[in-house]
Amino acid sequence: MKVVITGGAGFLGQALAADLLARGSLIGQDGTACAIDEIISFDSQALRDPPSASVSSVVGDITNADAVRELLDHEDCSVFHLASVVSHGAEQDFDLALDVNLRGGLNVLEACRALPSTPRLVFASSFASYGGEQPPFEVDDETRLTPRTTYGATKAIVELLVNDYSRKGFLDGRTARLPTVVIRPGQPNLAASSWCSSIFREPLAGRDYELPVSRETRTTVIGARTAVDGLVRLHDLASETLGPDRAVLFPGLSVTAAQMIESVERVGAGRLLGEIGVAVDPAVEAIVRTWPTRLGTDRAARLGIPPDPDLDSIVAAYLEDSRS
Repeated sequence: MKVVITGGAGFLGQALAADLLARGSLIGQDGTACAIDEIISFDSQALRDPPSASVSSVVGDITNADAVRELLDHEDCSVFHLASVVSHGAEQDFDLALDVNLRGGLNVLEACRALPSTPRLVFASSFASYGGEQPPFEVDDETRLTPRTTYGATKAIVELLVNDYSRKGFLDGRTARLPTVVIRPGQPNLAASSWCSSIFREPLAGRDYELPVSRETRTTVIGARTAVDGLVRLHDLASETLGPDRAVLFPGLSVTAAQMIESVERVGAGRLLGEIGVAVDPAVEAIVRTWPTRLGTDRAARLGIPPDPDLDSIVAAYLEDSRS
């Protein structure tokens, strides 16, 4: 089996590649375990340190249909489509968001369609595909998608295309509707949710941090390990268990910024922690307010996609991963 990860040089893509290397196999198109021969990270930037010789780094543009099609040259191929322009970045550059999130997503779907087989595709969507003027306090898999951001709108559109391409038998698609994945290492990105990682990462590294939302702001997060495990579990599910709607809302922890700070202080006890201040950014806060604050994820539970036990376990896992 060949596995292609778009956006593979990103934090979630790298974590997924490492997890797949450790597993060594995925469920193939015939429904049986199949050894992974090659993992390709396709991104606009190269992997700085590929974890294994079996992981190839291909630098390319997701909006280039020919480049995307060249990746899928193996009959038994699986695709994890993670590449996208993130939330705040999509609000700042509408045209880029359309190019990458919509045209890039369509390129991936069409490359799968061109194969003589029926490849499994896992698309990473977002709970930002909900939204609304007054978003419901809680959403579930049956809640209508009414996104109020360009990022959420493009995710919702590709979700529908995954459903239709699967209905037509062009591919065997699955969509993971993810809460905010934490804790992202490295530098902050242009996601409106970037603060959800920075609020942990910066003080744990001894750096002061200015929170762009109020301490009372509530959002929903999922740990990186749990998200990766869920993506693989979703990939390996038998197609008939999903039915016509291929999107699954992943479980997340509903927490306030104040609760995140308390978790940092508990798990980071004994470390020299940076100070956390508040400097509200109205643009960021306006986007965050359109996201749901609680998720009803009974469907994920039925499909065997488990949640994080608590916030402290996410922070502890991040520290462990950072040391290794």
